[in-house]
Amino acid sequence: MANFIMDLSTSLTYIKGVGPARAAMLEGKGLRTVEDLLGYVPFRYEDRSNVKAVSELAPGEMATVIAEVRSASLSGFKRRNLGLFEASFTDRSGRVLIGKWFHGGYLANVLAAGQKVALYGKVEFDSYSGQLNMLHPEFEILAEEDDAAEAALHLGRVVPVYEAVSKLSTRVLRALVHRVLDELPPVEDHLPEEVRRRLKLPDRWTAIRQTHFPPQDADMRLLNAFRSQAQFRLIFEEFFWLECGVALKRSKARTVPGISFDLNDRVREKVKAMLPFKPTAAQKRVLGEIALDMKEPSPMNRLLQGDVGSGKTIVAAEAAVIAIENGYQVAVLAPTEILAAQHLFYFKQLLGKLDYVVALLTGSFTSREKVQLKKLIAGGFTHVVIGTHALLEKDVEFQKLGLAIVDEQHRFGVMQRFELLQKGVHPDVLVMTATPIPRTLALTLYGDLDVSVIDEMPPGRKPIVTRHVTADHVEREYSFLKKQIDEGRQAYVVYPVIEESESSAMKAAEKMHAHLSQEVFPDIAVGLMHGRLPSAEKESTMQRFKQGEIKILVSTTVIEVGVDVPNATVMIIEQAERFGLSQLHQLRGRVGRGAAQSYCILITERMNEIAKERIRTLVDSNDGFHIAEMDLKLRGPGEFFGTKQSGLPSLRVANILRDQEILEAARRDAVNFVTHPPSEEELRRSVAYIRDHWQRQYGLVTVG
Repeated sequence: MANFIMDLSTSLTYIKGVGPARAAMLEGKGLRTVEDLLGYVPFRYEDRSNVKAVSELAPGEMATVIAEVRSASLSGFKRRNLGLFEASFTDRSGRVLIGKWFHGGYLANVLAAGQKVALYGKVEFDSYSGQLNMLHPEFEILAEEDDAAEAALHLGRVVPVYEAVSKLSTRVLRALVHRVLDELPPVEDHLPEEVRRRLKLPDRWTAIRQTHFPPQDADMRLLNAFRSQAQFRLIFEEFFWLECGVALKRSKARTVPGISFDLNDRVREKVKAMLPFKPTAAQKRVLGEIALDMKEPSPMNRLLQGDVGSGKTIVAAEAAVIAIENGYQVAVLAPTEILAAQHLFYFKQLLGKLDYVVALLTGSFTSREKVQLKKLIAGGFTHVVIGTHALLEKDVEFQKLGLAIVDEQHRFGVMQRFELLQKGVHPDVLVMTATPIPRTLALTLYGDLDVSVIDEMPPGRKPIVTRHVTADHVEREYSFLKKQIDEGRQAYVVYPVIEESESSAMKAAEKMHAHLSQEVFPDIAVGLMHGRLPSAEKESTMQRFKQGEIKILVSTTVIEVGVDVPNATVMIIEQAERFGLSQLHQLRGRVGRGAAQSYCILITERMNEIAKERIRTLVDSNDGFHIAEMDLKLRGPGEFFGTKQSGLPSLRVANILRDQEILEAARRDAVNFVTHPPSEEELRRSVAYIRDHWQRQYGLVTVG
């Protein structure tokens, strides 16, 4: 390896000091190459430039001390990890400094007499003992063989602090990154020159070096807020390439020939004839946006956002009428059989008046039923086909697919949307979601779609009253429930299905069903619904609930989306602390669909701080967008969507929550660059760079 030259694509296995075991640990965190390692930036910084001897310390200052452990002991409780851990340190000046850590039992196996240690913390004077203390100081054990240069890397400067990777401590990572930066030749800068000049950004090589090892005069406040020039440059760049990829995808979609739907008087009359009530101003505005898109000769790609119960489906049905009246078929893709059945019921009600044929295709159909239905679809005898993933099967062929409606898109991967589109010749696409996604995130996640928002509720609906009750007061809520039922209303009682334990949620629901139907409400019809029931049984239970035969429906979360029973006014959510905020909001939206006052009762058992915050947010607010913002803050973007397959890009340095305004700026610059590039050559270079570098990371399906 004499003439080994490192570059960004070099595997970390070849870096001195890594070796197979460490390489495996790094790989577990997704760090395979030098570029990956340099993208793993510090999460905070400490100013350890104030290095002093113990004799020079003054109470109240933040300082770094290099000293030797004289003694270490644990006092207080004998239980593991509790108690007070104390160590005394001394240096050449001969003075003593005491370090104290509460709940520091774990340190008994870490610090021992004779070790050389760097301590960093706030100096305090203890009048009781007359000695200087540091309470909970940061510390690093220095190896005896540390030479001055190595020690200088961890002390006497602004020091980067990394999140540990498996057993690799921040200290090991710091030394590793430093070694790589020392040996790596300067890296190329691909960010367009014009953008860099206008925003006065440092070049990429400087930005990488200064983000890991900031200059001595760096502003600590800016560094820890991730707003130093170097950090800004790396965050901006990451968003810029992501948004360029999205803009290229959009501009490519715009050049594809699509269907130009005709919007004549006959179409308008048909839409009017279908509407069961006067649409709200927001619905009219959104339909106008959709109709204009459908008229254009390039394919529509639009996201329709609307809170639970805001009337998205009716807008989708209006779009369907435009397509059908132009001689095309419509496909509606739903994430669950329950929701598909719900759409079938709703679309039949609306479109039946116009004599359109609406059909359902799901995975639980027999193969004979599927074969017959597929023939009808291929022959063009069905106007609207509603289905689950079964719609995506290879042998489902449409005679003339003109509009694809995808419900709750984030439950489908980007690829699945793509598969549906292959069924027609560039059909128009309308994606619907009741998960209110904060605008910044929507721009990133669905950047290739135009966004329409229904931001008002149908008239006459009262806000739902939300109450929080602990499990020991549940009896009081049962008597409230009984009163509602006596007044002719209906109710849901819901249990959480946590991924690993569908069967335990089912058992809890079965137990609760038995308890409510036999002991609490023996003379009231109580139904049971869970994911393991056969489809036919689910259907009939749902029908009986809709028709009012069943008064209380005990259910696992299969009713989360799309169930519409205007007479149901009470939603009791058991173990509410186990649900995410958006999910609780979705469940609450199952009531409040009629004119009567509705109630949502959250019953909790044990709550941590985050759960308390969730419940408080829900009790205080009915605004889906506010709730989604809070959910995103509490859970972080990755978990907000629950799955990695949601197409959410994996960002290294940037953070969608913290860096919203940088994302907006990067988006404007990216769109500008793609639509008005300085030269065709520069655009070509950038497309190649995105394809080679960012495709894998961002999961962009196709670019360029």
